[in-house]
Amino acid sequence: MIKRYTRPEMGELWTAEARFQCLLEVETAVAKAQAQLKIIPEKAYKDIKSKGRFSVARIDEIEKTTKHDVIAFVSCMAENVGESGRYIHYGMTSSDVLDTALSVQVKKAGQVLSTGFDRVDAALSEKVKRHAHTLCPGRTHGMHAEVTTFGFKMAGYLAEFRRARARVERALEQMLIVKTSGAVGTYSTQSPEVEALVGEELGLVPETLATQVIPRDRHAELMWALAMAGAAIERLCVELRHLQRTEVGEVVESFSKGQKGSSAMPHKKNPISAENLTGIARLLRGNAGAAMENVALWHERDISHSSVERVIFPDTFIAADYALHRLADLIEGLYVDAERMGKNIELSQGVLFSSQVLLAMIDKGLTREEAYKIVQRVSHGLAPGDTLERELLADKEASRYVDKKVLQQIFSGERQKKRIDGVLEKFIRMNRGRTKGREGKNEGRTAVRGKS
Repeated sequence: MIKRYTRPEMGELWTAEARFQCLLEVETAVAKAQAQLKIIPEKAYKDIKSKGRFSVARIDEIEKTTKHDVIAFVSCMAENVGESGRYIHYGMTSSDVLDTALSVQVKKAGQVLSTGFDRVDAALSEKVKRHAHTLCPGRTHGMHAEVTTFGFKMAGYLAEFRRARARVERALEQMLIVKTSGAVGTYSTQSPEVEALVGEELGLVPETLATQVIPRDRHAELMWALAMAGAAIERLCVELRHLQRTEVGEVVESFSKGQKGSSAMPHKKNPISAENLTGIARLLRGNAGAAMENVALWHERDISHSSVERVIFPDTFIAADYALHRLADLIEGLYVDAERMGKNIELSQGVLFSSQVLLAMIDKGLTREEAYKIVQRVSHGLAPGDTLERELLADKEASRYVDKKVLQQIFSGERQKKRIDGVLEKFIRMNRGRTKGREGKNEGRTAVRGKS
């Protein structure tokens, strides 16, 4: 991923140095397990742990000859370990260390990713609370439909983000896999006991049944979950882009001192963050498609997935991390123009309340069809400056079924606020319990899974 979209906290996990460090952690954990089971001398493990080092430059130099990065890495380590170096990578195949190391990287990256989800959740929660009663037009087909509140609108996106986060957490969980079962997964050169001990050391779970590799449906599910998080980001950003259009003007992205919106038009203040994030979501979806293509490998394995994963795993995690934090910045700095929202409601002359008028007339004895015709006729006949409330009272037929008191109650928007309060209270109460459950689950997971 290019530097422009890379946050250091995530980017540093996907450097060549970080990748080989994860390979070193796996090789050391394997040596420890083998020493515990007396497969290799205890001294060999201690030497590997204390002297096991690598240099990316040296690995690159060796790989020019070997054309194999794992062999180059193992050779580099062995040079530093000395006589005990012959026990490095003992009984393993390349995919054992590569796939397990990727699991370690993913685990670390998932922990960083959670901070972005936390920020988005907090930012949206604040908007829900602050604007629970800020009336605004609800729209269908891009047209005014019924009145809602901006807080209720944001609550819908918050609920979606929490579902997206749950998907990512489940996908991360099923990627925490150790695999040291050898060339075609039969444990012919390595016992299952070693794999179990390595899993305990690294906080990973042994693969149910591996071939030479961890099956790539796990990897595809994770890329899909991150793409779904991108889809949630895009849906909110498309909404915010529409609400920032000049003709709508209900929200405005923050505009810092010295910022410029256009090289030619000094007046411009554009929805650049929302547009940028719409594009990032496309990258995430594209990478999910590539991960799906990786599932079907030849026989017990081939390496067609390898080149793809070297790109999509760093890029997807870095892009998702960047997107979450930029979205949090956007929401935190978003200006919500409640006054403009009120004027936009007035723009459609009160027709956003037509469904409630319809129900009030039905309550007075009209059939639905009869009431619908009256409300539609009055709504479609409004002239500039008219309001639906006033014209209903002036209409001889309509005024027989709705009076001033009923209409004042309808057009005040109080009914929407009251109902929305109930829905939001239920939503907050429900998710408060889920948040506590997640915290408890994470605490237990940390205790069980141990290191890394």
